[in-house]
Amino acid sequence: MNEKSLYKRGLLSPSEISAFSSQISMVLKSGMSIAEGIDIMYDGAKNPAGRNILKSIYNQVEIGTPLYLALEATGKFPDYMVSMVEIGEATGKLDDVAQSLSDYYEREESISRAVRSAVIYPLVMIGMMLAVIILLIVRVMPIFNEVFQSLGAQMTGFSLAVMSLGQTLGQYSLIIVGTIASFAVFVWVFSNTQIGREVFDSFRTNFFLTRNLYSKIASGRFASAMSLMLASGMDVDESLKMVYKLVKTRSVRQKIRECQRLMDMGTTFSEALSGVSMFSGIYARMVNVAFKTGSIDDIMKKIALRYEEETNTSINNIISIVEPSLVAILSVIVGVILLSVMLPLMGIMAMIG
Repeated sequence: MNEKSLYKRGLLSPSEISAFSSQISMVLKSGMSIAEGIDIMYDGAKNPAGRNILKSIYNQVEIGTPLYLALEATGKFPDYMVSMVEIGEATGKLDDVAQSLSDYYEREESISRAVRSAVIYPLVMIGMMLAVIILLIVRVMPIFNEVFQSLGAQMTGFSLAVMSLGQTLGQYSLIIVGTIASFAVFVWVFSNTQIGREVFDSFRTNFFLTRNLYSKIASGRFASAMSLMLASGMDVDESLKMVYKLVKTRSVRQKIRECQRLMDMGTTFSEALSGVSMFSGIYARMVNVAFKTGSIDDIMKKIALRYEEETNTSINNIISIVEPSLVAILSVIVGVILLSVMLPLMGIMAMIG
């Protein structure tokens, strides 16, 4: 398990769950019992909190408790993983289910990293822009004002307004910083509520820069989850019910409900997916062929991987657009501020000369 993880609060991260599931799969395929495997994992773990989790699981499975109940008792594994492990144990396919879980959470971690990089990078750039602009109007502009005064002149127009803004920011800096910090805390708390998640989800899925990206992410996660469910031996109806609980995006949940309604009316699974536009173009046709040939779980996995590649490409494209745009905006703002001071100053120097 990832030694850098923070076990103290909440659920394990996707990368941690992926590593754990992969090790469980290897243990079972090697012929060892789960208890033996957990014991070996415990001996190899160095993180104290991680060792505590493994020790708790070992104590449960050693006395004959099913693995899914042992995982549930730790409170560190998501409900859908616990449910999938239960299905794997019931069907005798726990080794395959564990490997599928590992692949699923590995893709989730990859997507999460890509999304974080797409969000954090522009925020860092914007923060640097604001820092440069604030430094310019708070520290540099007063120096220019002193130069004007030494020459017997005064700033006027835009440059005077900018300097006044800088003085205001300096005077009320503590209040401004406190307000920004309070707003950031409010946004963080709000984003962790049900209503907040729905609001931000709606914004991401409708904003013109992220609409296409989040559509691919949602479709990819649906395909990945369906592949996991179908590979575990569940039928299509059961898989859709499980995926509905797993997926958090409102638009995808609505499509799943509509897909279930169409299937209840006699429509095939592939036709229902096409009817709700869950997948686009060639992917919809791939599902149709796979459904007829009985390889739907393999195709779903391939579609999930393709969507992951497209997601990474889309994120790189967004960053390639945002980076030069922010640099250009910063250059224009700084240039306008400096020119508003330098041009009048050059005029005064020319008159003196």
